[in-house]
Amino acid sequence: MKKLLFLLLLLATGTVYGQTTSAPVSSAPAPAKQWFQSVSVRGYVQARYNRLLETNPDLNCEQCDKSWGRNGGISLRRVRVVFFGQLHERIYFYIQPDFASTISGSSTLHVGLLRDAYIDVGLDKASQFRVRVGQSKIPYGFENMQSSQNRLPLDRNDALNSAIANERDLGAFVYWAPTAVRKRFSKLVKDGLKGSGDYGVVGVGVFNGQTANRPDLNNQRHVVARVTYPLEVGQHIIEPGLQAYTGEYVVGKDQLSSGVKHHPDLRYPDQRVAATFVLYPQPFGVQAEYNIGRGPEFNPRTDSIETRRLHGGYILLNYRLHYGQQQFYPFLRAQYYNGGKKHERDARSYAVHEAELGVEWQPFPAFELVTMYTLSSRRFEDFQRPDNRQRGGLLRLQAQVNF
Repeated sequence: MKKLLFLLLLLATGTVYGQTTSAPVSSAPAPAKQWFQSVSVRGYVQARYNRLLETNPDLNCEQCDKSWGRNGGISLRRVRVVFFGQLHERIYFYIQPDFASTISGSSTLHVGLLRDAYIDVGLDKASQFRVRVGQSKIPYGFENMQSSQNRLPLDRNDALNSAIANERDLGAFVYWAPTAVRKRFSKLVKDGLKGSGDYGVVGVGVFNGQTANRPDLNNQRHVVARVTYPLEVGQHIIEPGLQAYTGEYVVGKDQLSSGVKHHPDLRYPDQRVAATFVLYPQPFGVQAEYNIGRGPEFNPRTDSIETRRLHGGYILLNYRLHYGQQQFYPFLRAQYYNGGKKHERDARSYAVHEAELGVEWQPFPAFELVTMYTLSSRRFEDFQRPDNRQRGGLLRLQAQVNF
């Protein structure tokens, strides 16, 4: 009995035959991560001046940059703040307002408008299949999906951007891509190769069809589908793609001039198909897209909005240069478009021939400066201006801060 008591005493004091036992370690679970600990913030600001060496103040582009042309001064093109985060292994959210917007028909600048507000729900643990619901970019056109923070030319091309004003709408989409390809999409942006972001290898979905921040007007959905794949070919990466959408667009009454003729119900077919080819700049790059389709367009010969054919595209040549920690991206883009812009007054009719030569300079990641010369011939006609063709050139500057 005495030996038993002695052994118990040694255990209690932590010493057994000259060895020390460790105190028990607490197994209490770590505190649960709060939702706000998963939220990140980033953004960028763009300031522009478009009127250096300007030869024609009547040359402008409503969809491109409203500070083009007469009375255009120094402007803030974009002031974006992005809130995003992985709230759960299968739940991702993204909210992006812009504080440099203008309301159509208003002279007020720097209005806050919602650009993106969506959630991604992973259908499997790795989110190779995911559903996106909310207001987001429509998967149509590489340059449309490419962020303005990364794009080289100051404005998107008319041919594909005329499909969807501000590139966005309310809808629901299913995206699929293998994990390795999703990482490649991300790397193409992070490594400065001017990628478009991750919109899947395959994307299909439905959306209202009236463009961002506007209500549906016909109780019908547009349908869109896209297939793309970034292929590694030796030391290079190429990305071919195909995309198409179909639906019915309703010309809003606020878009009509008094006296213009139109369909009684203001409904018009809205259908397009486009092909994409991208060779990422390592160091030389090529980006080209072309689309065809039909949609509403003003006809100055009949003073009416009619369903008409459209076609056009662009080719962009670029080069990536390193000088120490600095990066330079000289580029040349030529574009052509013949068709309507459904979201502008009277579905304005366009014929665009344009060439742009420029260079983007990144002395460090937080700052970029773009200098670009534009030589343009534009016919843009509506009921109020049925004979309007403008030609000219201008030197454009943009300073961008990234945070």
